[in-house]
Amino acid sequence: MIQVSIVMGSKSDLEVMQNCMDQLKEFGIGYEVRILSAHRTPSEAHNYAKALRTRGVKVVIAAAGGAAHLAGVIAGVTTLPVIGVPMQTSALGGMDSLLSTVQMPKGIPVATVAIGKAGAANAAILAAQMIGIDDEAMAIKLDEFKLDMAKTVLAGSDVETYEGN
Repeated sequence: MIQVSIVMGSKSDLEVMQNCMDQLKEFGIGYEVRILSAHRTPSEAHNYAKALRTRGVKVVIAAAGGAAHLAGVIAGVTTLPVIGVPMQTSALGGMDSLLSTVQMPKGIPVATVAIGKAGAANAAILAAQMIGIDDEAMAIKLDEFKLDMAKTVLAGSDVETYEGN
């Protein structure tokens, strides 16, 4: 069952967004991936976004770089939660993407995560948390995920001890 739609503005975003797909797979969340541009394929992006709810999708993750309007365009035509992933750019290191994604007008919210790979993974985790609001099995998977992260950090926490002279 497809619960998450991942939309990206360009195939060049696919490598970074693989982090998102891998994280969704880890949680067992079904997803689909589409390449749609807010600027080059606006009609297709609109039509795709409008149909998502009727298809049972629960969350949209939209990744774009530069003039990153994709998440906002999608949020403008659906009532589903939209998570924006700003892509790193060569010109401004992704700050242009971040500001384009996060600065939305009142009434068109986009939950924006970090630039690049960490943002892609966090978008998947945030989508899982949204799904977990009314899905107890997902909530349990998220609890286990957080416990595993803590165990990993604590396993390497004793770096050095010095008893002194």
